[in-house]
Amino acid sequence: MSGIILVGLGIGGKCGGASLTSVLGLSSAYLLHVGNLCLVMGCVTVLLSCAGWYGVTKESRGMLLFVRDVVLEHTFVTLRKNYRGYNEPDDYSTQWNLVMEKLKCCGVNNYTDFSGSSFEMTTGHTYPRGCCKSIGTVTCDGHNVSTNVIYQKGCFHKLLKITKTQSFTLSGGSLGAAAIQLPGILATLLLFIKLG
Repeated sequence: MSGIILVGLGIGGKCGGASLTSVLGLSSAYLLHVGNLCLVMGCVTVLLSCAGWYGVTKESRGMLLFVRDVVLEHTFVTLRKNYRGYNEPDDYSTQWNLVMEKLKCCGVNNYTDFSGSSFEMTTGHTYPRGCCKSIGTVTCDGHNVSTNVIYQKGCFHKLLKITKTQSFTLSGGSLGAAAIQLPGILATLLLFIKLG
């Protein structure tokens, strides 16, 4: 659904670009590129979703692993390229620091994800302070990779574990919401039929 919504926003942005510029003025012309971005992101999301759906319906482990690997590789490459450091003001680094501190993890797969990254090239550190068990200590120097100093495991496996443990709660909540909405839907359908 999110892919279809993004495609719709992209088409709306491309087709309604002239009216957007006439309403907001010429300064909004850079917003026209957002339509292209939404269109591309929506198409990729729809394709990955269809591949995942096909893998589930056909019980194809290969297709499911392909979808998982594409998402995991994208996250890994983006982390290596965009993560700047612990106290950097950019949103990407701030969000990753928050995830690593809250989940008590380091990187996507493990602490070696930062090896060869732009973070390591600019700071010379093997891992960021967000990976440390105790950030303010002397041993958290960016080079000591002892299990007493940093979290060794990656965040992807932690997120996967949380998703698995919480899936029953999320499913139950969704089914409860559907059960609450069902009488309203039936009443609307009956009114529609009665009105002809």
